[in-house]
Amino acid sequence: MIFLLCLSVIAYFRHSKRDFNNWMNMTLNAQCHCGAVKFTVELSDNFETIRRCNCSFCRMRGAVAVSAPLSGINVYAGRDKLTEYRFNTKQAAHYFCSVCGIYTFHQRRSNPKQFGVNVSCIVGVSPFDFEKVPVMDGLQHPKDGGGGLTGYLCYERLNHR
Repeated sequence: MIFLLCLSVIAYFRHSKRDFNNWMNMTLNAQCHCGAVKFTVELSDNFETIRRCNCSFCRMRGAVAVSAPLSGINVYAGRDKLTEYRFNTKQAAHYFCSVCGIYTFHQRRSNPKQFGVNVSCIVGVSPFDFEKVPVMDGLQHPKDGGGGLTGYLCYERLNHR
């Protein structure tokens, strides 16, 4: 596997290795690694909002996220296993499984009417399904007058013989 950070100022362009169009308006199953936390998610715009963030927290967490409306997440198992973490402005609420430590979703600071959902928690989806993932500028957060696209995280699968 090769991971490349592709910095680009060209027009916004993203490729998916899979066709997620037939997932539109579907209720998707999701869970943490150990399965203690299980939830369903209805995405805001299918996988069009897929992204990474370069803020201090997201850099360490390393997740690829996608957006869901606040009404789009239903935790049906393990709500008592969710741990909340807030930092800096304390506006974004990040939720983790207290058993396995996996980040599941967070209420967004940039759009408090949405959750960001860990793509890896969605059953049948992997961050490696996407060749290019936009990286958003969380260091210069939109709520602080900054933000925008800083580059792309790219994944290229090697052909093995």
